[in-house]
Amino acid sequence: MTTRLKILNKFCMKTFGLAFVFSYFFLNTEKVSAQDAEFTQFYASPIFLNPAFAGTHMCPRITLNHRNQWPGVPATFVTNAFSYDQHIDGLHGGLGLMVVNDRMANSLQNNRVSAVYSYQMKLSRKFSVRVGFESTFWQKKLDWNQLTFGDMIDPIRGFVYQTGDLPRGGSKSGIDLSAGFLGFSEQFYFGFAAHHLTEPNESLLTNRTSPLPRKYTGHVGFHIPWSGNGSIYRETETIVSPNILYRRQGSAQQLNMGLYVQKGPYVGGVWYRNQDAFIILLGMEVGLIKIGYSYDVTVSSLSMATSGSHELSLQINFDCQPKKRTYRTISCPSF
Repeated sequence: MTTRLKILNKFCMKTFGLAFVFSYFFLNTEKVSAQDAEFTQFYASPIFLNPAFAGTHMCPRITLNHRNQWPGVPATFVTNAFSYDQHIDGLHGGLGLMVVNDRMANSLQNNRVSAVYSYQMKLSRKFSVRVGFESTFWQKKLDWNQLTFGDMIDPIRGFVYQTGDLPRGGSKSGIDLSAGFLGFSEQFYFGFAAHHLTEPNESLLTNRTSPLPRKYTGHVGFHIPWSGNGSIYRETETIVSPNILYRRQGSAQQLNMGLYVQKGPYVGGVWYRNQDAFIILLGMEVGLIKIGYSYDVTVSSLSMATSGSHELSLQINFDCQPKKRTYRTISCPSF
């Protein structure tokens, strides 16, 4: 067998396998459960993490996120997000808008547009809380023309035939609701979020169910100014920030433990996602702009095939002059 034919056969088998898996889980089962896209840089996509983060910067904030997950796998996952939020004194909280596009192998897309409101309460001189609510219009779309099947393959020429499989699916849309809570002081913060409270049915087929399970997220962290001799000072330019995040959606669980270190305009971070990946993060702040890059080093059995995951974030934090500093800002990482 020639080298070219070996490569072609390997490609065909891999593509056919992906099509089979896709068809089995998305088209042929009576009931399946989907999962959300995710970002490694949790705090660089704050509204995506927890709707209670809307307006926590006080001034207008624009955030852009891009994640390319497992580029070594043909059916790669690419997620893009845009959000805008700011605090409004007259509403005693913040407003936000978020748009998320999650694409899987160019054949399946999830689009979400969310409106977010958070209400802030000052419980004491040093401690405040925010409660956030999110209403989302979602749309799931399947492009049948992007799928490949075994009956399309010629052993010599590759994919040259039309499939005999009848097109199914199309698009589905609906409304989804989420809520979150955030408590914070000058050096401590914690939060909890519950997404997909209505567990919407995302099935693209009639008489089938594919509910999006509720997603529960808990996160806690510290903001610790640190001097070189081991003493703690508020005025130091070095910040150490340990963080823990736990997430559960359906039967899937995830525990993330990480540490950020910020010195001047530069930020470095390391995370461990249990039994899945080590994460390396680099960030920089230039004026109003914060830029972050992270790479997930996969340590599970998928490590050789996935080529890890790349993620970029861009955040623009505008300046503003509030009439009166009534509400405390949260001191947490931006990546």
